Amino acid sequence: MGTKYLIDTNAVIEFLSGAVPESGSKWLQDIVDEDLHHLSVINQIELLGFNGSPTEMQTLEEFINVSTVLPLSDVVVQKTIDLRKNHTIKLPDAIIAATSLTYQLTLVTRNTIDFQKIEGLDCVNPHKQ
Repeated sequence: MGTKYLIDTNAVIEFLSGAVPESGSKWLQDIVDEDLHHLSVINQIELLGFNGSPTEMQTLEEFINVSTVLPLSDVVVQKTIDLRKNHTIKLPDAIIAATSLTYQLTLVTRNTIDFQKIEGLDCVNPHKQ
C-alpha cells in the first residue's frame, strides 16, 4: 500500500465501534497497522468532543495517539477558504477536504457525497471495501 489516508471522524467512530463491515474493517486495520493513516486536527477535536463513556474516550485517545494529526497550517487555511468560496460545504468538512488535498491524502469517509464535487479529492467509503 503506497497510498496514504486521512480518516474522517465518522469512519474512525464506526471502525472502532465495529460498525464497518468485515472487509472494510480489515482494510482499515491494514492502513493503521502500516502507519498510512492521518487525522486532521478537526477530526481530533470532533473525536475528543464526543461525550462518551470513559472506555470509549480511552479508545479514541489511543487511536489518536497512534495517528499522525495534521495541523491547521496556513496552506490548509487558504485551501479551506477557497473551498468555502467555491462549494456549499460545512466548515469542518472544508477543513478536512483541504487537509486531504494539501497533503495528497485519500479521504476515508462514509459521507462521500459531502465531498464528491471537490476536484482532485479522492474519497473511499470503508463500508464499500
